[in-house]
Amino acid sequence: TAIVGALVALSIIALVLSLVKIEDVTLPPMVKYGMVFDAGSSHTSLFVYEWDSNKENDTGVVSQTLSCDVQGQGISSYANNPTKAGDSLRECLDKALKVVPAAKQRDIPAYLGATAGMRLLREQNSSAADQVLAEVAKTMQEYPMAFKGARILTGEEEGAYGWITINYLLDSFTKYSPKARTWIRPEATNIFGALDLGGASTQISFMPESSVANWNEASKFMLYGYDYNIYTHSYLCYGQNEMLKRLAKELIAVRGELGVDHPCYPKDYNETVSLSSFCTSPCTNRSDAHLTLGDRNVTLEGRGNASGCLAAIKKLFNFSACGQSQDCTFDGVYQPPVSGQFIAFSAFYYNFKFLNLTEGQSLAAVRETIEHFCTRSWEDLSSSYPEENPERLPKYCANANYILTLLLDAYKFNETSWNNIFFQMKAGSASVGWTLGYMLNLTNMIPAEAPARVKGHVPSLWAAAVAFIILTLALGLAALLL
Repeated sequence: TAIVGALVALSIIALVLSLVKIEDVTLPPMVKYGMVFDAGSSHTSLFVYEWDSNKENDTGVVSQTLSCDVQGQGISSYANNPTKAGDSLRECLDKALKVVPAAKQRDIPAYLGATAGMRLLREQNSSAADQVLAEVAKTMQEYPMAFKGARILTGEEEGAYGWITINYLLDSFTKYSPKARTWIRPEATNIFGALDLGGASTQISFMPESSVANWNEASKFMLYGYDYNIYTHSYLCYGQNEMLKRLAKELIAVRGELGVDHPCYPKDYNETVSLSSFCTSPCTNRSDAHLTLGDRNVTLEGRGNASGCLAAIKKLFNFSACGQSQDCTFDGVYQPPVSGQFIAFSAFYYNFKFLNLTEGQSLAAVRETIEHFCTRSWEDLSSSYPEENPERLPKYCANANYILTLLLDAYKFNETSWNNIFFQMKAGSASVGWTLGYMLNLTNMIPAEAPARVKGHVPSLWAAAVAFIILTLALGLAALLL
C-alpha cells in the first residue's frame, strides 16, 4: 500500500511539473550551404547561400553568406585560352571555402550558370564554348564540394529564375504567420515582375492580368500549391555592352569616315575603334551594305547631343515590325501589357544609381536629369567623378537613354506605370538576380505542394500526458505485483 501511495504521489508531481511552463531547449540548427557562379558576359560572380535544413522547403530561410566578384572579364572572353577561364574562378572558390565549415564542404552543391555571353559564343563557335565550360567544370571539380554541373542557361530560364528570386525574397509566394504558427499565402498576393539588363541580353518577366496568348513566351510554375503563369522573354544582343557596339557600328555606317560624330559621348571625348572589333560578336558581325569591316580604325568624336543620342538609340529597335498591334514590343515580339510592380536590377539599377535617380521621381524629372548629364563636357565629368572608371563614365548618357527607350517605347511603360518600377539590387540580405532562383529550383527548396499545416498540442501538455500515462502503467503494474 505504501508503494502504491508513493507511486501515485510521484505521478501527480510529474503531471504538475510537466504542466509548468519551462524554457524550450532547442538543438543547434543543421545549416546547409549552396553556391552558384553567375557567369555573365562582362564578369562572373560567386554567391554562397545558407539555410537551416530543419526548415527546408519553407521560405524566407535562405540567406546570402558570400558574394565574390571574379577578377577579369566573363568566361566567354577566354575562348582562345579556355584554361584561364577555369583559373579565374580559383580566388573566389578559395574565399568560399573559408566561410563554409570544413565538415560541410563536400556536401555543398555547387553550380555554374553561364548567360548571354556564352550564348553568343556558342552561336559563333560551339566547340570553343564547350571547351570553356569543360575547363571551368574541371577547376570546380578540384575543390572539395559536390559539383553539380556547368551549363549555359537559356534567356527564358534566366528571366524566370530572376522572377523566382525576387518574389521568394519579398515573401510574395508565402510568408510566416505567427498567429497561425505556419507559412501561409499572403491575403493580398503581390507578385513582382522582373527587369534584368546585362551586358549582352535583357529580360522581362511578369504575371499579366490575362492569360498569355503566345505560349512560346510563357513559363508555368506550381509553387506552394498555387499555379503561376508568367510571361518571360529574353532579347539577345540588347544588353548594354552589345547595344553600345551596335550603336557605334550604325553611326560609322552612316558616315563611313575616319572621324564620326557620336551624339551620346561627352563633348571633347574621343574613342578610337577598329572595324575588325565588330567581327567578334554575332550582334555586329553581320554584313552591312554601307560598311566594309576590316582593320581600319575610326575615331568616335563626342558631341554631347542629348536629343541626337536618344534618336540614334531608337534606330536600334525595329518598332515598325509590330504594325498597329498593342501586344508587341519591337522586332515583332509578342508581349501582353505590363501590369503590377517591377524590380529593375543589374545594369538598370547601376546606371540609375550613378545618376542619382530614385523611386518616386516623375518621368519628366528623370528625363531632365539624363538630358542635363548628356550635355556635360568630358572635362566637367572627369573632374566631377575622379573615382569612376574612365572607360565607363562616357557611356552613362547612352545607357540611360537606352534604358528609357527600352522601358517606355519597347515595353510600353507610361507616365503612370513608371512609378511601379523599383530600381534595386538587394531584397533583404540577398542580391537580386537569377542565381538564388536557380539554386532553389535545383535543390528543390521550393515545393510544388502547399506547406503542410500541422495542428498540435502545446509541448508541455504532450509531456504531461506522456509522463502521466507511463507512471499510471507503472502504478498498475505495481498494484498487480502487490
